[in-house]
Amino acid sequence: MTALAGRVAVVTGASRGIGAAAAAALAGEGAFVVRLARSLRSGPAPAGADLRCDLADPSAVAEACARIVADHGPPEVVVSNAGTFLLRPFAETSLADLDGQLAVNLRGAFALARGLLPGMAAAGRGSYLHVGSVADHLALPGNAAYAASKFALRGLHETLVAEFRGTGVRCTLLSPGPTDTAAWDAVDPDRRPGFTPRARMLRPGDVAEAVRWLATRPDQVHVEWVRMGPG
Repeated sequence: MTALAGRVAVVTGASRGIGAAAAAALAGEGAFVVRLARSLRSGPAPAGADLRCDLADPSAVAEACARIVADHGPPEVVVSNAGTFLLRPFAETSLADLDGQLAVNLRGAFALARGLLPGMAAAGRGSYLHVGSVADHLALPGNAAYAASKFALRGLHETLVAEFRGTGVRCTLLSPGPTDTAAWDAVDPDRRPGFTPRARMLRPGDVAEAVRWLATRPDQVHVEWVRMGPG
């Protein structure tokens, strides 16, 4: 029997990149995977169900969480992965840019946790994963708005670890380094000195394998933080 057979997993930002790979990895372990993304059409999916949801819209997140719980009960695995990326010098970064990063990377993650974590704690079990970034611990040029959102996400994660310890829910922050996804298309790192070439970046499947490993640890194992990067 696969490790997550009969269990419900929720993955946000699941239409592409790390989210799509993570959803596939969890489905491979037998989970019924509810995928959330603004580009998905709500309805049945081969390994579970899809829900169209804009993580920047708190009311949409609340509605999606309520529907998940009503249809499937509290999930046993959540991968809060949806995010947006901005690379721009501080002097050229507007308050609107900052708000755009915070809307998804922090407020969306906060709203999702509000909608799902209390029910998981009441059920006494579950694995709740936030996908952060190397930029949630490391300051890099051009990352003012993005890093502000990811450092804040780390603060949220660490608070959730403290508040939900002992409930049976294990909260983990997964902080990958540069990963070859569409987020880099506009940046073209291969032509920019000091950037990791795309051929040397992590692949979405690498991060998804870490998600799979974290979600399938025995109940007595709590991994609070994983940082991974290109070799």
